[in-house]
Amino acid sequence: MPDTHHPGRRSFLTAGAAGAACLGASWLLSGCSGADAGTVLPAAAPGGTPDRGGTLRIARPPASDAETLDPASSLSAYEYLGALYNRLVRVGSDGELAPDLAESWESDAKATTWTFRLRKGVTFHDGRAFTSADAAYTLRHIIDKATASPQAAVLAPLIDAKTLRTPDAHTLVVPLKSPNAEFPSLLTHYNCYVVPDGSAKSVGRTGIGTGPFKLESFAPAGPGRVTAYADHWAGRPVLDAISFYSVADMSARANALLAGQVDLLSQTNLDFATARVVAASDRATVARVKNAQWYVLPMLTTDKPFTDVRVRQAMKLAYDPEHVVKVALQGAGTAGWDNPVPPDDPLHIAAHPKHDPEQAKHLLKQAGQEGLAIDLYTSAYDPLLTPMALAYQESAKRAGIRIRVKTAAADSYYTQIWMKKPLMATYWYTGRPVDQLFTQIFRSGSSYNETAWSDKAFDTLLDRARAETDDASRRELYGQAQTMVIEKGGAMTPMFADRLVGISRKVRGYAEHGFEFDYLGIGLKGA
Repeated sequence: MPDTHHPGRRSFLTAGAAGAACLGASWLLSGCSGADAGTVLPAAAPGGTPDRGGTLRIARPPASDAETLDPASSLSAYEYLGALYNRLVRVGSDGELAPDLAESWESDAKATTWTFRLRKGVTFHDGRAFTSADAAYTLRHIIDKATASPQAAVLAPLIDAKTLRTPDAHTLVVPLKSPNAEFPSLLTHYNCYVVPDGSAKSVGRTGIGTGPFKLESFAPAGPGRVTAYADHWAGRPVLDAISFYSVADMSARANALLAGQVDLLSQTNLDFATARVVAASDRATVARVKNAQWYVLPMLTTDKPFTDVRVRQAMKLAYDPEHVVKVALQGAGTAGWDNPVPPDDPLHIAAHPKHDPEQAKHLLKQAGQEGLAIDLYTSAYDPLLTPMALAYQESAKRAGIRIRVKTAAADSYYTQIWMKKPLMATYWYTGRPVDQLFTQIFRSGSSYNETAWSDKAFDTLLDRARAETDDASRRELYGQAQTMVIEKGGAMTPMFADRLVGISRKVRGYAEHGFEFDYLGIGLKGA
């Protein structure tokens, strides 16, 4: 598996059925009634103002028993992070950058030095004042090789730990090794939550941050609890506490929700059958997060036949993304047209080659691959992987491509299949800035470049884009980068799926963006 928090994926290891047992979920989802294929899924979470107080109970998927509260770690306990910590910069509800612990930021004329003005009057959970020393330490901690942070691949090429400056307690100066006009957006990643100066050895256990909740208890791969931090700089959160439970599988989590034993299913994308049962129940409903997950069919460009760009182009032209959305998502999403930048991103370009099975046949014949037959690996790890694979299989038949769908074990899918088989199905969460998306997943040599695509012209284009300080020109360059990925890259993007989140009908204020929901404003009605 990629970082065990490969954005959008968890370590599928040892939590067992103990989590379900601790909740008492003993009845089967399949035994529920009251829903059918005609059940309409809600477009949004319940509205209204939550009551003050109460405890939100969250069921989360199983995690590694080595998971930690250190946000920089590849084994970070993702669901706790937004409760315990703040970033310097966050993604606002409008998708734009917004202040968090940094009130403002600016660069020099060449975007080689960035200055962050930090918020005053902020305290950590242990009462210590937040200063620029903590912000500088956090960046050094992320890029430290000993931390092995997934975000180091993005930030380490830019930041020299020795050059970070703190002219005063509320100013952080970050000189970059090369110009980057998008640098603040890279600090919105969930590995970039701010931790106290010198806390590398302890923060994984203590969870001391500046967030709206402070840690009461935490067990790796097990239960935990956070309580409201009354002195939070943005005000006390609505809730009194949040309790976390690790529950082994989606059915057990859904059963616990339907039984009224939990209030929210974190990191769970409900399949449509389960979502209909949940939406039809008296206790629970579904919140839809538009285009929240990016689904991919990566072709490994270092393995035949995908070493030939003509074969990659044929694979893309062979299928109809609109068909995949209709069949695999039942309309709950958007066609990707092989562009990894989400359609609601301001930098997204809509231009793309049209579905053309005859041209796909022509390209395959040119490449000596007429009548191509190949295995496409999938698993039950995510409920949409196999429907996507089968929809692609059906659509590509028109180009004479024979796809053999192979189902692999879920618990070893990201260790035995991902980045090892020439063609497989996977997914990521959307929400990462365009520069990070391209750098992390498409740039030559990145550890998360799941197609192993390497194009020096693309890498140079990225360098030009991030160095460009004129917004219009930078937008044009990122548009060119999208075109290169579409036309030459190894990643097919059939669809962006709406995430279907199971929540109690008592939950109010559920609004998800930028990898997390609003921990400060979420609450319960009639708690």
